[in-house]
Amino acid sequence: MEGVVRHSVHTLVFRSLKRTHDMFLSEEGQPVAEDENSLHKKISCKVRDEYSCLQKVQLPTEAAGRIRNVPTAKSTGGPGAMVTHRQAYPSAPGVQLSTETSAPVEPLTSDMLQGVSHHGGHVSTGHSIADIVQQAGRAQSKEIMAVSNNQLIKRTAIVRPNWHAPWKLMRVISGHLGWVRCVTVDPSNTWFATGSGDRTIKIWELGSCKLKLSLTGHISSVRALAVSSRQPYLFSCGEDKQVKCWDLEMNKVVRHYHGHLSGVYDLSLHPTIDVLVTCGRDASARVWDMRTKACIHSLTGHTNTVACVKCQAANPQVITGSHDSTIRLWDLAAGKTKAVLTNHKKSVRSIVLHPSDFSFASASPDNIKQWKFPDGNFMQNLSGHQSIVNSLAVNQDGVLVSAADNGTLHFWDWKTGYNFQKQQTVAQPGSLDSEAGIFAATFDLSGCRLITAEADKTIKIYKEDEIATEESHPINWKADVLKRKRY
Repeated sequence: MEGVVRHSVHTLVFRSLKRTHDMFLSEEGQPVAEDENSLHKKISCKVRDEYSCLQKVQLPTEAAGRIRNVPTAKSTGGPGAMVTHRQAYPSAPGVQLSTETSAPVEPLTSDMLQGVSHHGGHVSTGHSIADIVQQAGRAQSKEIMAVSNNQLIKRTAIVRPNWHAPWKLMRVISGHLGWVRCVTVDPSNTWFATGSGDRTIKIWELGSCKLKLSLTGHISSVRALAVSSRQPYLFSCGEDKQVKCWDLEMNKVVRHYHGHLSGVYDLSLHPTIDVLVTCGRDASARVWDMRTKACIHSLTGHTNTVACVKCQAANPQVITGSHDSTIRLWDLAAGKTKAVLTNHKKSVRSIVLHPSDFSFASASPDNIKQWKFPDGNFMQNLSGHQSIVNSLAVNQDGVLVSAADNGTLHFWDWKTGYNFQKQQTVAQPGSLDSEAGIFAATFDLSGCRLITAEADKTIKIYKEDEIATEESHPINWKADVLKRKRY
């Protein structure tokens, strides 16, 4: 026996293509035969779509007396003679319409019109062609008016940014011996606290910027602080896996919250219930009972470090951002994920909630993105940073501030995403150029002062320029409607 000749895949594929070509070569260029049943249903659907709105229209007796020359369905022989023919048309463009050049037209039978009566009832046979044309003209005019109104609304929906005064440096505070990693403001707006890489927490008077108190107890960098508006407590967390509760009346630690397996990077207090939420390098966020120190939930789902967490009274009550480039909205009662936002391409390091608008913003090296609660619908991108964005802050006037690792501060209009000011921080004398980074930023409760925590071991306070006007600092803004992305 002769051996089987083995061909390559390339040869076999081309042989199969040749057989297929030979098989269908005889039918090449021939039109596909129309199915009469499909054509019948197609025409029935078109008739139903065009004339179903006119099935219940009744002609007034006065109007029926005026229209005498137009033949009605009754005069032409019953219900089946209502609309039975389609208009003839020339067989080719530019050819004059005549009996020789007109293309054959099939009449519309009564069966094709049954879809209208089955759709909503019996079609009145007393309507003339003139009535149908008249009613169709009214409906078309209403549609045109509706479309024009929608177009007018869309054209006027472009919102111009509000004018905001530029911000300038007001004061520089030195006192920490390491990078200043976090800052928070007291609910009474009389003092603020900072945490540093020197393992200390310092409390400063907001008006005079004098040091009031230093708290020691952490054995590694302090990464986040929060002051309770319901009790005289200050909460802190750090890279030493510890979460501490400080009693500000006795100036000492009264509670520890144990459970995190690695460094704790952020914490947030629930505004209405005694609940504390922390997150860290163990890729989880933990919900603690503030009084009993019990871990209520361990919110797992992120695959990398959870860098930021925020709490609010309305659902979703917990929002987390992670280095796995996702944002998760959590159902606090069930302890489960409600939604996962995957629009970011790089790690999310900061989240800020708007004080009045039901929305929030997230910061990543690729973009700053704005989202709408409760489902996390994407709103718009804020682009311009060329570095890692470490912190976001927003005040009641709609000024959004983003602080980056290279020491740049960008000021945005929240509503439109217009970047009205860019500022570069200056490291204090004796610092390296690489120590110009900003780790945290927050507004005081009045929204008039901006406090930043920086890598040159200083705290800087910014305020609005009182001399600036709309004439001296005009808005240089153009609507980027076509450039706005959908994700």
